[in-house]
Amino acid sequence: MKYHPISNQLFIKNRAKFVSQMKPKAIAVFNSNDVFTTGADSSLPFHQQRDIFYLSSADQEETILVLFPNALDAKHREILFVTETNDHIAVWEGAKLTKQQATEASGIQTVYWLTEFDKIFYGLMTEAETVYFNTNEHYRQSVEMETREDRFIKMVKDKFPAHTWAKSSPIMQSIRGVKESEEIDLLQSACDITEKGFRRSLRFIKPGVMEYEIEAEFMHEFLLNRSKGFAYTPIIGSGYNACVLHYIENNQQCKDGDMLLMDVGAEYANYSSDMTRSIPVNGRFTDRQRAVYNAVHRVKDEATKMLVPGTDWAAYHVEVGKLMTSELLGLGLIDKADVQNEDPKWPAYKKYFMHGTSHHIGLDTHDYGALKTPMQANMVFTVEPGIYIPKENMGIRLEDDVVIQAKGEPFNLMRNIPIDADEIEELMNT
Repeated sequence: MKYHPISNQLFIKNRAKFVSQMKPKAIAVFNSNDVFTTGADSSLPFHQQRDIFYLSSADQEETILVLFPNALDAKHREILFVTETNDHIAVWEGAKLTKQQATEASGIQTVYWLTEFDKIFYGLMTEAETVYFNTNEHYRQSVEMETREDRFIKMVKDKFPAHTWAKSSPIMQSIRGVKESEEIDLLQSACDITEKGFRRSLRFIKPGVMEYEIEAEFMHEFLLNRSKGFAYTPIIGSGYNACVLHYIENNQQCKDGDMLLMDVGAEYANYSSDMTRSIPVNGRFTDRQRAVYNAVHRVKDEATKMLVPGTDWAAYHVEVGKLMTSELLGLGLIDKADVQNEDPKWPAYKKYFMHGTSHHIGLDTHDYGALKTPMQANMVFTVEPGIYIPKENMGIRLEDDVVIQAKGEPFNLMRNIPIDADEIEELMNT
């Protein structure tokens, strides 16, 4: 791995939080992601399933974590199964974790080779009454492929039909949304790498460059700083492309007079950052561009102040909508009649700001975390209002990642990334 080692104390704490919410005589199993092939003998770079990483630090394929706090044999209350390394694997792929290395990274004392899983798991199931399955229940999930976890669930239901089933997802939702201090430090590292990429890009951007060239500047800086690369597919959209919310082609030329929207974030140690900045390609805002930019900036600043313990996520978005409505009125994009006659289900401001303002961020860019209960300290959210005006070939979005504090305003993990319009101009013209 490119990232520095993480103290196993984080993963020990995470497992303790999960186990504390399990039912009596229950066993929970977490599987690694598959390695996905692309054809012939090629495969995509491996990306670990976030829950098993969160609970064990295991960052290699074909790994299984078992948690069974009521196991009769104390050594089987938490077990990690890993692929047995050998000389052939070491030569062709690089050596895998030894049992000792797996224990040092995770804090789990009992480590077995994966080939021993079936026998040991059968013995544990004779003691267990309930099995926790790790299904994907994220509110944005749209997975169409069968996963390693899906195949495991089918196998268990077939071989152990007398057991009862439970879902690990509700527990993971509640504990992953509230970050430990070590996690916030990792998120800060990801944001700091993103800052370096952004500052590099400001020196490079000018009329005539291609969007993908800017993407390359970010990737260059990310890799230099121990990141695997982008936390998500980057959006580098100039002119009208900035009005396409999920524009990822990044294949057009940046033209003089256009605004450029960059929704880019580095990952670090599997933790995501998520930044958006909108800048003038030629380094100077027009009066109209600056007016729209500052309107978005004001909404972001006021929305950020609302992210405090006790805030309701749905009500928060309603309040942000009111802020945006006021700004759009000031810009002449909507009028009072539009507001008076609006559909409550799709308010007038949605014509120019159609997405949400905030989402959890952590191991996933759209991270697990409670949304139907009040916000808590140490939750980490994005704040990302935008105004999109296709007729003017202009889309402006500004986004930072912030930590909710027990008292006071949120702590901005991207506080050092330039955002003020004057500062942007100064940096692009020096």
